[in-house]
Amino acid sequence: MKINDNYLNLSSNYLFADIAKRVRAFKAQSPKADVISLGIGDVTQPLCPAVVEALHKAADEMGTAATFHGYGPEQGYDFLRNAIVEHVFRARGMSIDADEIFVSDGAKSDTGNFQELLSTDSVVAVTDPVYPVYVDSNLMAGRSIVKLPCTAENGFVPELPRQHVDVIYLCYPNNPTGTTLTKEQLKKWVDYALSNDALIFYDAAYEAFIQNDDIPHSIYEIPGAKRCAVEFHSYSKTAGFTGVRCGFTVVPKDLQISLNPLWNRRQTTKFNGTSYLSQRAAEAIYSPEGKKQVRATIQYYMKNACVMREELTDMNFKVYGGADSPYLWVRTPNSMTSWEFFDWMLHSAHVVCTPGAGFGPSGEGYVRLTAFGTHEKTEEALHRIDKKL
Repeated sequence: MKINDNYLNLSSNYLFADIAKRVRAFKAQSPKADVISLGIGDVTQPLCPAVVEALHKAADEMGTAATFHGYGPEQGYDFLRNAIVEHVFRARGMSIDADEIFVSDGAKSDTGNFQELLSTDSVVAVTDPVYPVYVDSNLMAGRSIVKLPCTAENGFVPELPRQHVDVIYLCYPNNPTGTTLTKEQLKKWVDYALSNDALIFYDAAYEAFIQNDDIPHSIYEIPGAKRCAVEFHSYSKTAGFTGVRCGFTVVPKDLQISLNPLWNRRQTTKFNGTSYLSQRAAEAIYSPEGKKQVRATIQYYMKNACVMREELTDMNFKVYGGADSPYLWVRTPNSMTSWEFFDWMLHSAHVVCTPGAGFGPSGEGYVRLTAFGTHEKTEEALHRIDKKL
């Protein structure tokens, strides 16, 4: 028996598992400490009433033979795919067909799995810092990785690759930096991909948090993007589905290489579809009541982001992001490393952050904070940090 040697190229621990291990160790040593997490991006607000109502109704349907649902279509039920087309794309003037939508159990799965369709000798470009799944899933396949530094000096906007690459991962609003691209900046990437026969994997998991009308919610707002880009969406942060699990991927039929039927073939082989309950819950967020309720929850988190930006800036921290994103990218003080500041925050203020170094070399000297806490816990965490400085 032989293992896949590519797995030996991975770091021993996944970033967030390492953080959880350190937090558990601290709690074991200080059981009375009230630890507040501003690190891992789980949500705190409950599902909105429209979603809860849809879940109850779907559960009742599953309890009656006449309305019971077993295996569903691997691509997703038509009721959800059609709702996505209408409310996510056509409402913003984009032309996407229902058979280009593939419902999944979340963007993390699909951003990690979609690269299976590509040759293992494909060269993959990622921004640095970067969401670890993009890198790790390609290392597992043995692909070469090209890192595109995103630093304060370049405004956290990556430069176009200086060498040929086959695949480009872009995530905007960005995780972890919380920064965004304008339509003009995004157009440069679409033009590059079209000119260089490259494929863009565009992670739009946080598009619902955009506040500025000039920031694109989808790469398909850019002419030509349907010929070079696959787009990933998630309900995890948009509607609090971190425990419900649902998202979707857009695979245009106009792509320069025909990936739509290949992804369909992959899904029918390896995926049995997202649960009926989850898809009915996702459908509910597009109802008039659902839209209003989800928007209120997003604004709740963005209020946290605004407060965090203001108060951390008042504490003389250099803060990026948090304006069109639930993530804030914070420079560590006094030349501390990311993990040194993580330890200081945990042991002194009993607050958890995410070390920027865990997102790549360009993340060193930063930490990521999230706005997904409650108002009360967020304010308390900020008070503790200020008090300990």
